[in-house]
Amino acid sequence: MNVAVAAPLPASPRRRLSDQLATRPRLLLLALLAPPLLWFGVIYLGSLLTLLANAFFQLDDFSGLVVREPTLKNFVALLEPANLDVVLRTTLMALAVTLACAAIGFPIAYYMGRYARGWTKAFFYIAVMLPLWSSYLVRLYAWKLLLAKEGAISWLAERLHLTWALDGLLALPLVGGPSLSFSPLGTFLVFVYMWLPFMILPIQAAVERIPASLIEASGDLGAGPAQTFRRVILPLAWPGLVAGSIFTFSLTLGDYIIPQVIGDSTLFIGQVVYMQQGTAGNVPFAAAFSIVPIVLIATYLWFAKRQGAFDAL
Repeated sequence: MNVAVAAPLPASPRRRLSDQLATRPRLLLLALLAPPLLWFGVIYLGSLLTLLANAFFQLDDFSGLVVREPTLKNFVALLEPANLDVVLRTTLMALAVTLACAAIGFPIAYYMGRYARGWTKAFFYIAVMLPLWSSYLVRLYAWKLLLAKEGAISWLAERLHLTWALDGLLALPLVGGPSLSFSPLGTFLVFVYMWLPFMILPIQAAVERIPASLIEASGDLGAGPAQTFRRVILPLAWPGLVAGSIFTFSLTLGDYIIPQVIGDSTLFIGQVVYMQQGTAGNVPFAAAFSIVPIVLIATYLWFAKRQGAFDAL
């Protein structure tokens, strides 16, 4: 008995596309990455190129309008002493904040990665990340109240009879001011508090990947704790340290709100860019000045890549 076999139905376009993506993983990867890369190219790179283009224009002093004729006057103005002081001040602050975050964050991250277990580790994770769950401005103004003359820090210094030490700090020309809430020292303290979690977490991830057998072998070979830290732990945790420094350095370099609220009359790069494009309306000069942190961060990222920092991200 002959049984007729029905011809297979033609595959639908959706089925054919699914078959193509299943058999060609590179095509599937391209299909997944194309939308975000297109968005990134149009929105981010397009905006960046527009910014770079505006840096070669200038503002007409008489009419206040942007003259769209190529010029290098904005870049020449960046070499003026006042603008170089802003760049140097911001860079030094970013480096100081990075070093302070590394000094404070490394012991915490090392304990989290090597010794903390169970609820203790959960407690440290929550303690490190809890500040990030609240608003940036809430934390900033909370610190402004803490640093004020009538704030908790001044009250504690008075109770501990350390008012003389606080007054001595405020009298220093480079870090002092009328109060901690209007001083470079206060700005530095708030920067360190704000960015410290971004330093701790990459270091902790790097420390967790250090095999315990290496540390035990170092001790078996006669190395003391200091030598083990210097020869074994620090080199292996170094990529995480550099990875954390990317965040602290770049975030400090571009922030303009903290210096505006906590700082004194001295300016940082972010403040200059904000003032020039806002109050002064000099968008070309603001665009030229904004290239400075881009160059600094690009240089820092190049250094970080050579240190293997991206492996710890």
